[in-house]
Amino acid sequence: MSTQRDIDWNALLEVLVLANWNTRVVVLGVTALGIAGGVVGTFMLLRRRALLGDALSHATLPGIVLAFLVASALGIGGKSHGILLLGALVSGTLGIFAVHWLTSSGRLSEDSALGVVLSTFFGAGAALLGLAQQESSASAAGLETFIYGKTASMLVRDAILIGATSIATVGCCVVFFKELRLICFDPDFARGHGMRTGGYDFLLMSLVMAVVVVGLQAVGLVLVIAILVIPAAAARFWTNMTGRMLLTSGFIGGLGGWLGTMLSALAPGLPAGAMVVLALGGIFLVSLLLGRRRGLLRRIIRLRRRALLMERDHALRAIWECLEQSGTHDCLGSHIGFRRGWATFRTAKRLQHAGLLVVEAVEGGDERISFTPSGEREAASVVRRHRLWEHYLMRRADFDEQHVDRGADDLEHLLPIDLLEELEKELDADTRAMLPSPHSLHPDGPGGGGS
Repeated sequence: MSTQRDIDWNALLEVLVLANWNTRVVVLGVTALGIAGGVVGTFMLLRRRALLGDALSHATLPGIVLAFLVASALGIGGKSHGILLLGALVSGTLGIFAVHWLTSSGRLSEDSALGVVLSTFFGAGAALLGLAQQESSASAAGLETFIYGKTASMLVRDAILIGATSIATVGCCVVFFKELRLICFDPDFARGHGMRTGGYDFLLMSLVMAVVVVGLQAVGLVLVIAILVIPAAAARFWTNMTGRMLLTSGFIGGLGGWLGTMLSALAPGLPAGAMVVLALGGIFLVSLLLGRRRGLLRRIIRLRRRALLMERDHALRAIWECLEQSGTHDCLGSHIGFRRGWATFRTAKRLQHAGLLVVEAVEGGDERISFTPSGEREAASVVRRHRLWEHYLMRRADFDEQHVDRGADDLEHLLPIDLLEELEKELDADTRAMLPSPHSLHPDGPGGGGS
């Protein structure tokens, strides 16, 4: 048992340090492909063309099979990797022109054009592949690897080609970063300033085509779309800045390629292309849950904090209004709860622990509540903000005093300081005086006599 465990640890160490030559070639090649796919895919995602890579990858199949048939007929080696990739490049370029023509001519929307090109080219490729497999003069065995990928058979020349293409595509994205970012976010503005957006769109599609062609050997035309889409989609959960998103997406793409090939090397029965996609899917799931900007967990925490802030403001305002109408320095908790349902005793206890309230038990199981000096200042700020918004809604939006309360509740917690200053100028309000409640003439109206 211990011997087997030692062998497993040795195998893991060999994979981690890239001791095996073939593992080293595959890991470096796929990692470079992941970086390029992540960087180029960022602009695809921002341009709302996530399916472009899928369409162009499927468009390469007829070119691959035709290149094989023509080369076999000419007797120059139908399975030459360079010839097959040249065929894929030509066919994919035709796919680019087809998508561009269908969309620029106004005949089809972009998603429809992508669907037409994807299905038509792939159908033609599947038909040609069936024809090639029936030819007795030329063996088409192995062409299917371009559909599903065969990462383990990657040669040094393949890794060098992937590395050179990755450097070139990333370099183009860096050089034309401003232009590509502009056409992604505001193509109309770019056209209005004389920019030829069609040319930059073609550049973007060419970069996608380059990544697709060199990625055929690594993960195949079916799965290469994952390298272009998943890293960018995962990076979107971490940042809103385009430059940082580009770096994050490239890092995620490279990390997914590295992890996938490592896992495949540890378990030779698992195909490397599929493991790369699964690794990227795992990173996407982590980003979805823990992303700094758009992650679900952060969103839940943010919504919870907002809900607690609203409860806190409502409780402070309810207590202020109770004291305001009674003319005393303290108020019974039962009176506050009757007047304002959300001013719960739990919220009062939380405010007491924050040093904003003094809560004392009295006979009958009730509690007497009063402000501390800091609590009084905080409550005055909350009430003033609420009444500023109420008076503004009544004056400018024609709300009546009996129904303005809930309208003010919806937005008062989100008002920035500069907007509050504008409201004070609009209402000619003294910056130090407390505004009167618009409900003072309607003590039995909505909200229980207070706002």
